[in-house]
Amino acid sequence: MQLRTRNLLAAAILASGVVFGANAADVETVIDKGANRAAQAQQAQQKIDSIDDTTRSAERDYRAAIKEADGLKVYIQQLDKQLASQQSELDGIEKSIDQVTLVERQITPLMLRMIDAIDQFVQADVPFRVEERAKRVDGLKDLMGRADVSVAEKYRKVMDAYLREMDYGRTIESYRGNLDGREVDFLRVGRISLIYQTLDGHELGVFNQNSRQWQPLDAEYKSKVMAAIRIAREQAAPDLIKVPVAAPQEAK
Repeated sequence: MQLRTRNLLAAAILASGVVFGANAADVETVIDKGANRAAQAQQAQQKIDSIDDTTRSAERDYRAAIKEADGLKVYIQQLDKQLASQQSELDGIEKSIDQVTLVERQITPLMLRMIDAIDQFVQADVPFRVEERAKRVDGLKDLMGRADVSVAEKYRKVMDAYLREMDYGRTIESYRGNLDGREVDFLRVGRISLIYQTLDGHELGVFNQNSRQWQPLDAEYKSKVMAAIRIAREQAAPDLIKVPVAAPQEAK
């Protein structure tokens, strides 16, 4: 490229030399200077082109950085909203914890009263599964003194005991147990009747809730009690049963 420029300058100067009569030495000097200036101009243009490319690249990088910054700004705003929401949840949780502490202080005495009520009820109730029910009450009392059991679990156990006691009032069952040193079959019909029958079937009795004592049953109830026991044990289809119950008394 430089050689071509030099040739063009030489041609132009020679043409001028013909017109003005310039000598060869002067022409050669002018040609060299012109070629140098042309080369310098080319280098300058290359630097300009390089600077332009660098500038354009920097501009692209700048625009990309601006776009990324805008995206980060939106992301930060979203994070701020999430942090505000989480802080609100934390405040709610702390408030709930304070309320739970208050509830725990109030519910513990309530559960103790509930356990005492179950204990008194079992003692005053028809004496069926006495040992099992008394053991359940004792277990609840021991549970209330344990620090490794949560209040929620304690409350669940107390409510479970209440539900069990409620179920006794609407179910029928027959189980084998001990009465005055003898093994007998018990028949419980809800809470309205508790009957026993010796294993040989010769002796029947019913618990009188009014007198809190067992009293014998006539032999005429033998077949009825046996049929009821079979139904309670699911050895016979459900049917109407006739069992003796205590007469209701007027509440005082």
